[in-house]
Amino acid sequence: MPDTIVLPPPSKNEGIKARSRALRGTIAEGMDNVVTGALAEDDTQLTKFHGFYQQDDRDLRAERGRKRMEPALSFMARLRIPGGRVSPTQWLQLHEIARERANGTIRLTTRQTIQYHGIIKGNLRSALSAVNDALLDTIAACGDVNRNVICTSNPHASLAHAEALALAKRLSDDLLPKTRAWHELWLGEERVAGGEPEHEPMYGPTYLPRKFKIAIAVPPQNDVDVFAHDLGLVAIEHDGAVIGYDVSVGGGMGMTHGETDTFPRTGDVIGFCTPDQAVAVADAVIRVQRDNGDRSVRKHARLKYTIERMGVAAFQAEVERHLGYALAPAHGFAFTGTGDRSGWSQSPDQTWQYGLFVENGRVHDLPDRRLLSGLRAIANVHRGEFVMTANQNLIIAGVAPEDKADIHSLLLQYGLEEGASALRQASMACVALPTCGLALAESERYLPSLITKLDAVMDEAGLRDQPIVLRMTGCPNGCARPYLAEIAMVGRGPGRYNLYLGAAPDGTRLNKLYRRDIDEGAILADLTPLLHEYAAGRREGERFGDWVIRAGHIEATTAGNRFHLDLALA
Repeated sequence: MPDTIVLPPPSKNEGIKARSRALRGTIAEGMDNVVTGALAEDDTQLTKFHGFYQQDDRDLRAERGRKRMEPALSFMARLRIPGGRVSPTQWLQLHEIARERANGTIRLTTRQTIQYHGIIKGNLRSALSAVNDALLDTIAACGDVNRNVICTSNPHASLAHAEALALAKRLSDDLLPKTRAWHELWLGEERVAGGEPEHEPMYGPTYLPRKFKIAIAVPPQNDVDVFAHDLGLVAIEHDGAVIGYDVSVGGGMGMTHGETDTFPRTGDVIGFCTPDQAVAVADAVIRVQRDNGDRSVRKHARLKYTIERMGVAAFQAEVERHLGYALAPAHGFAFTGTGDRSGWSQSPDQTWQYGLFVENGRVHDLPDRRLLSGLRAIANVHRGEFVMTANQNLIIAGVAPEDKADIHSLLLQYGLEEGASALRQASMACVALPTCGLALAESERYLPSLITKLDAVMDEAGLRDQPIVLRMTGCPNGCARPYLAEIAMVGRGPGRYNLYLGAAPDGTRLNKLYRRDIDEGAILADLTPLLHEYAAGRREGERFGDWVIRAGHIEATTAGNRFHLDLALA
């Protein structure tokens, strides 16, 4: 008789989902418990599907522990805003939620949406109800489901951009979980007694093995880092119209230091679909991942590992089996960069837009740059929309010509006119400390000061206006997509980082580990001579990420979609 195949047991999270009563768990009971600011441990896994995480202030953790006090608990809530577009009225409502129910700031994320930090348990229901009043929600912004769908920014830029936004919304709606748990728990919707049991026709009772991310790009800009996502759709145009999308699968940024079987990966292009097939393609890819993803080891549960295990050809065959037809051959495309355009520009529809740099996505008031107050003032006169970008910035879009002067006056009044260096504008950081439970090092709070020191080096080298994509994360999970940056710092411990160099400036090539476990002094000591050498030896139009390979500082074999070099050192 053939040997019996013994499958490893499912992870703890799989049991939590299976017993959750369609994501309800005991969250309602936990919310009614006023003795603690926490929810039950199992419920904190389910609340991710509702769009929020339980966190504590790690700056206060040790002190409160010594005093035998409960950690300083609060919640981070993330909104579902496909394509990142909100109206001025919605922005004003979101501003008030931040002021009244959170920590007074708004965080723009790399997934083109908003996060609130510092929501205490007693404010959680009212905060989510207020989000609903703004005609938005937090459903599936986190958890083992399809998350916020992102797309190339500014729908006014072309017909293709408008179609990308429309597709992002269709995908988001189609792939939303069907459970009414969110509406019951946070809006007070009553469950119909004796009604039919809820059914998740696509996800099933245990949803996906891990999170799933979709990005839509419109060449020549790759401002969404389309290859970093589980599913990427790249618009193909002909005579100004979108004729379809090249399909990429298997991207993902997360890894774990020292574990060589975890790695960042860029997606594989497997074919082409027409616009009317795009939603069905996404549905099929998700179903194949649902049925084949690793439900035993969560570190290996993302789609990239499923594809590595199955092989690209076998995975594509399964997708096409679900579709009932084969994908057409890919058309091909080219990107020129991953950044956002700053300042004023005019769209073909004759409206104006202003690309506003928001350092690390944090919207708050500083003495010389009152971003939170300024955007509220602009929202009171603006008649277009605000569009969040996947680079943590904001576009004041659809500005009528007659309103441009008034809005520009407000930009000046609140200190919002662009003045940051090219390096700073091309930078991103994750939140990290003090609220992220995974952070090993600082990121958002530290990167601005490091860039100030690097700006001095850039000025000395004559590179002030040269964009170099620089990203920092507090841990290797990759929320700021560091492995696609020309220069990246990934946290290993307090004040210490791995330094990565050499990603392609168009987001098509991963970078490579350059130095391991170094502090600020070593980072500056390594980058200073490299930047001067780059300034002196670069070719016309050559970007830093390409130059470090040509100059021999990073091996050319960094090309490819598997992050397979020097992993043992990472």
